[in-house]
Amino acid sequence: MDRVVHPIEVESYRRLRARLDTSHLPPLTRAVVERVVHSAADLEYASDLVLDEGELAKAHSALHAGAPVVVDVEMVAAGITRHETVCRLRNAKSGPGLTRSAHAIRLAYEEVGPGALWVIGNAPTALEELLTLDASPALVIGLPVGFVGAVESKAALRESGLPAVSNVSEKGGSAVAAAALNALLYHPTSSSGPVPSSEPVSPSDAYHQEKS
Repeated sequence: MDRVVHPIEVESYRRLRARLDTSHLPPLTRAVVERVVHSAADLEYASDLVLDEGELAKAHSALHAGAPVVVDVEMVAAGITRHETVCRLRNAKSGPGLTRSAHAIRLAYEEVGPGALWVIGNAPTALEELLTLDASPALVIGLPVGFVGAVESKAALRESGLPAVSNVSEKGGSAVAAAALNALLYHPTSSSGPVPSSEPVSPSDAYHQEKS
């Protein structure tokens, strides 16, 4: 996707790379890690994120082929300015054993069906609900934030075997979730594409594997 990069962003990335070596990472992994770190000014995300280059490559292709993008809250949608998103939180209602965020995920799935990219940056219950559906996602960016349920829901996402971007800690939020999607959106398309990896690794693990 062609876009004009502001000089402030250029300088910000220069400073980021001066403090964090990402040159060893595969291209899409590097793009996601850098944009998430940049969005939060938090270098710890480099060792906290868990992602897979092969899954990112497939998601990148799906995204640029027009796959729907579903978000859990409008704040995530606000951060994704160059692609239409689906958010059904305004239409959702809570009920016994069901949060409003979870109901919004149900409503969105009824609309988009399988094959979408799901971007969850706020509610762990939204991610938990997605895992109960037969959504067959192109990718789940599961980065909800909080002290209750966030770690557990992200661990469940990784255990599900679905293609995913997640992180291990309680950290997350709308800005970093949108940033992860934007990294794929802004990354150029290529006929050859990046070389897939065989299993999910954190960027720090990838670094140590490469050095061993």
